[in-house]
Amino acid sequence: MPTRALRTAASGMYAQELNIEVISNNIANINTTGFKKNQAEFQDLMYQQVNVSPVNSSVQGAAQNSSTAIQVGNGVQPTADEKIFTQGDVTQTNNQLDLAIQGDGFFQVLKPDGTYAYSRDGSFQVNADGKIVTSSGYALDPPITLDQNSLSVSIGKDGTVTAQQVGGSSKVIGNIELARFMNPGGLKSLGDNLYAQTDASGTPIIGTPNKDGFGSINQGYLESSNVDIVQEMIAMIAAQRAYEINSKTVQTVQDMMTMANNLKQN
Repeated sequence: MPTRALRTAASGMYAQELNIEVISNNIANINTTGFKKNQAEFQDLMYQQVNVSPVNSSVQGAAQNSSTAIQVGNGVQPTADEKIFTQGDVTQTNNQLDLAIQGDGFFQVLKPDGTYAYSRDGSFQVNADGKIVTSSGYALDPPITLDQNSLSVSIGKDGTVTAQQVGGSSKVIGNIELARFMNPGGLKSLGDNLYAQTDASGTPIIGTPNKDGFGSINQGYLESSNVDIVQEMIAMIAAQRAYEINSKTVQTVQDMMTMANNLKQN
């Protein structure tokens, strides 16, 4: 039926429209620290069996019992928008509070409502109370606090934070821990470079950096976005062509319906 073809083509156009939105968000965040790109995923819709009118009843029975009966699909539907947690490039900044995770793991931060969030963005700062916080003001957890005698900090690959004190002495003021998940792709994006755990991601596994499968912490570096602009441009062109082909299908069905109406009138 022509209407089925129209619905199928429309579902394809909607799917590619969503695909373009995902790609455009990736490109927009190409310079966002610690950003992980998204990838739209799709599934085909249910199929309907179509029986072609046979010449006689014996052929009809054979057609109905055939395992190769004609099945016509009803289009496509978006099913997921998955985060791809591949490692981004690490860039040197020489800022003592810039931290990059090389490997698996997330920084754990405490939100004002008492819930935890997770981030790969290691651009930290010190607030008025001396606590190490994210650029949005969320405190690192476990908390690390500098006192008025702290001149600088040194952070090891295992997360040990050492403060250089007035007078030349030094002392360990805390340890940065990392969190990892069985399924990081199931994390929920919150904005502000933050993620929240979900049933799909599983509960966080907390551990020491550079041990037991956790990544190492690199002071004076930041992790860049893992968006590859060339791949995104190719994906955008492919999505655009798919959208154009689906729109061409709509035009073709319209032309066929017009021809059929003209035949009836003649």
